Amino acid sequence: MSNAQQSGTGQEVRAENKMGTMPMGKLLFSMALPMMISMMVQALYNVVDSIFVSRVSEDALTALSLAFPVQNLMIAVGSGTGVGINALLSRSLGEKKFEQANRTACNGLFLAIVSAAAFLLFGLFGTNLYFTLQTDIPAIIEGGDAYLGIVCIGSVFLFGQVTLERLLQSTGKTMYSMISQSTGAIVNIILDPIMIFGLLGFPAMGVAGAAVATVIGQALACLIGLYLNLTRNKEITFRLQELRPRGGIVGQIYKVGVPSIVMMSIGSLMTLGMNTILMGFSSTATAIFGVYFKLQSFAVMPVIGMNNAMVPIIAYNYGARHKERIVHVIKLSICVAEIMLTLFMIIFQIFPDKFLALFDASEHMLSMGIPALRIITTHFVLAGFCIIAGSVFQALGNGMLSLIVSVARQLVVLLPAAWLLSLSGDVNMVWWAFPIAELASLLFSALFLRHIYKKEILPLDKPAA
Repeated sequence: MSNAQQSGTGQEVRAENKMGTMPMGKLLFSMALPMMISMMVQALYNVVDSIFVSRVSEDALTALSLAFPVQNLMIAVGSGTGVGINALLSRSLGEKKFEQANRTACNGLFLAIVSAAAFLLFGLFGTNLYFTLQTDIPAIIEGGDAYLGIVCIGSVFLFGQVTLERLLQSTGKTMYSMISQSTGAIVNIILDPIMIFGLLGFPAMGVAGAAVATVIGQALACLIGLYLNLTRNKEITFRLQELRPRGGIVGQIYKVGVPSIVMMSIGSLMTLGMNTILMGFSSTATAIFGVYFKLQSFAVMPVIGMNNAMVPIIAYNYGARHKERIVHVIKLSICVAEIMLTLFMIIFQIFPDKFLALFDASEHMLSMGIPALRIITTHFVLAGFCIIAGSVFQALGNGMLSLIVSVARQLVVLLPAAWLLSLSGDVNMVWWAFPIAELASLLFSALFLRHIYKKEILPLDKPAA
C-alpha cells in the first residue's frame, strides 16, 4: 500500500524533505549526531569483542584475526552497496522521482539477499579450506571454522541491517538508523561474555559464542530496521513485486557502490602487506599495528558517521539543484572533520601509554608502541579533508574518484613507502609511511574535488535542461 497519494504521472504530491529546506548547520548536526553516536558504539564493540576473545586463548584471538578479511569483505559489500543506494535514492527524492526512489529501495533489498546467498554458500562449504590454507594448528582451524561458518551463514541479517539503515539515512531519518545500529551493537556486547564464557546458565561456546552473539545482534538490528522503515519511513513504499532486479537501477547503484566496495576491501590487502613488513621486525610490531587499528576507529568512526549524514544531503540537493546548500554542507563538514581529528591527534600525542594499557601492553610493547602511535596519528590532521572529499565524490555519482584516491594512498604510496623505510632497519621509520600516504591522498583529493566542483556543482547555476 502506498504511503501517499500518487498523481497520474507517477509522482507524489508531498512536502519538501527537510534536506532541501532546513538551515544547513542545524540539518547536518541533527542528522549526523545520531549516526556519530551509533558509529562510536560500533567502535566500542570492535574493541570489547577482541578483549573478550583474547581471554579465551591466544589461538582464539588468532582465529578471529584470520577471519577478519572475510568479515571485512562482507561489510565492504554491504556498506558499499548501501552507499550506492543512499546516493541514488536521495537524488531521486530531490528530483521528485518518487517511483524511482521506491524501486531503488526494493532493488537494494534484493541485492542484500543476493549478497547474503553468496556468503551463505561460502559459510557452508568454504570456511574450513580457508583456514587450512593459512595454518596447520588444529585449535585455530577448529575455532576459526566454527566462528566464520556461523557469521557467514547468518550474513543475511548483516546485509539486511546495513541496507535498511541506509534507507533510513537516505530520507534523513538518522535517529531511527542510530536506534537500529546501536541496539544491535549493545546486544552484541552484552551477549559476548554470556555466550563465550557460559554465563547465566548458557554453555561456554568459546569463539563460536562470539559468532552467535554477533548474528543475534545483527538479527535484532535488522528486524528493528525493517519495522522502522515500514512504520516511520513515509518517503518510500515497499512492494513485493519490485523485489526483482531492474538493470538501470542496479547499474546506477553499483556505479557508485562498486568503487566503494573495492575501496573498503583494499584495506584488507593493505593490512596483509603491512603485517608482512612488520613481521620482519617482530610479532610485537605487528601487534602494535593491530592495536592502532582498533584505537583509530574511535577517531575515524564519528567522522564516518557525519559522512553518512552528509551524503544524502548532497545527493538530495544535487537532485533539487540547490548549489549553495551543497557548497555549504561540504565546507561545514570539512571544518568539523578537521577539528575532530585534530583533537583526537592531540589526545593520542599526550596519552599513548594509557591507550596501550587497555590491551595489557608489556614494557617492551610500550617502548615500541608509544612512538608508533605518536608518529602514525600525525596524519589525522590531513585525513579529515580526504574523508569528506571521498564522500562528496560518491554522493555525486563519481565513486571511481574515491577508488583512485584509496588505491593511490594504500597500495601505490603507503605499502611501497613502508617497505622502503623498513630497509633502514628502524621500525619507527616504517610508521612514517602513514603521514606520507595521507599527504598524497590530500593532493589527489584536492585536485579531484576541484574537478567535481567545476563539472557537477558549478553548472547547477544554469537552468535544468
